[in-house]
Amino acid sequence: SYITPIRPECVNKKILNMLYKQLSNLTDKEKNKLFFRESEIVNIEETVSNILKTVKDKGDIALREFTLKFDGVDIEYVEVTKLEIENAIKSLDANILNHLRAIADNIKKFHTAQLPKKIWFMELKSGIKLGQKITPLNAIGAYIPGGKATYPSTVLMATIPAIVAGVKSVSICTPPKKDGSIDPLILAASDIAGVNHIYKVGGAHAIGAFAYGTKSISKVDKIIGPGNIFVTSAKMQVRNTTEIDFPAGPSEVLIIADDSANARMIASDIIAQLEHDPNAISVLLTTSKILGVSVKKEVEFMHNNAKRKEIIDKSILNAAILIADCIEDCIEFSNEFAPEHLEIMVEDESHVLEKIENAGSIFIGNYAPVSAGDYASGTNHILPTAGHAKVYSGLNINHFIKYISIQKIDKKGLESLKDSIISIAEMEGLYAHADAVRIRFEK
Repeated sequence: SYITPIRPECVNKKILNMLYKQLSNLTDKEKNKLFFRESEIVNIEETVSNILKTVKDKGDIALREFTLKFDGVDIEYVEVTKLEIENAIKSLDANILNHLRAIADNIKKFHTAQLPKKIWFMELKSGIKLGQKITPLNAIGAYIPGGKATYPSTVLMATIPAIVAGVKSVSICTPPKKDGSIDPLILAASDIAGVNHIYKVGGAHAIGAFAYGTKSISKVDKIIGPGNIFVTSAKMQVRNTTEIDFPAGPSEVLIIADDSANARMIASDIIAQLEHDPNAISVLLTTSKILGVSVKKEVEFMHNNAKRKEIIDKSILNAAILIADCIEDCIEFSNEFAPEHLEIMVEDESHVLEKIENAGSIFIGNYAPVSAGDYASGTNHILPTAGHAKVYSGLNINHFIKYISIQKIDKKGLESLKDSIISIAEMEGLYAHADAVRIRFEK
């Protein structure tokens, strides 16, 4: 296998390198870059810890102080009013609202299909019935990034599954604009989804508010949603108080392709991922050297003409084209990489799909770009990154429900278990456990 890093040859970032290198000869630093995607989160833990402590101690006062410090906004009220929401909806084009509603409907349909039975039983043996009951969480808080961009799609992705699951109280926190308002698209998406509360608070202090509660913001059972490194650090630090969905880092895509794939489509997906932020990652795995060369040329052209070129100038350093000897090498590499987004553009799609073990979300075919899942197909775009797909699932119904086990046992059923319970309980030294069974069979 060989590697072709897409990296600048010199200060002129328009010129990209075309150096082939065997994967077995990768330096430790290159391996670390590809597989471990180290985060600088450890460098800010103390800063975030101090922010969280201040929010816990000072509540709303801290939220206003931090919003003024970090966002340059002096907010009078933390929660968005109904009038603000109504005015925001009136200000938007009807077509935009219709698109948001259509996307919301797709998300609702997909996540409704994930719902398990609310209650079920099975008969283990005569006199013993075992079952399970599903109950939703009471309250969740969704963090919606803001600042330089606005993400109404994330509002829909984060909140609709919770509402479908039956969560009673769904709230969002998002940074305010310089005038103290929230982007109309965020407010419209929240209204379409059915969000209960919208708060003009962002950053680590918003996570602290959800975790500890303030006068304006109620404590939640679980915090979900993507954010910057400060938000991610805060989420990880409050886990002893409030559960979170999963750690998240910079967005990433890994593409497995053979010579049946379209080079221009692949290049467009690489560039689309790289425009997220300077730390975004794009990797192509292909069995075709000809395709790799073609993709590189297309990436060069698209990079030079991209509207978000300043961001791509930096994130292109995190991109690579890997030439593999066979499709099995691609699959093995992908499972180790555990990408947030995995695109499969090969002739034998089912073979590759069957062997994939680790991925946040999978996109199959030339006409299934990550953009489809990011916005409109209905699958969720809040996904584990940085290799966390090895152990975490993307956001789904199960993030918002609890499974309660049930056992319904009569005397005959307990009698069939009696000897096993008494024997093992006494062996463990828990004699009262054994007596709790024995007493039920006294004459």
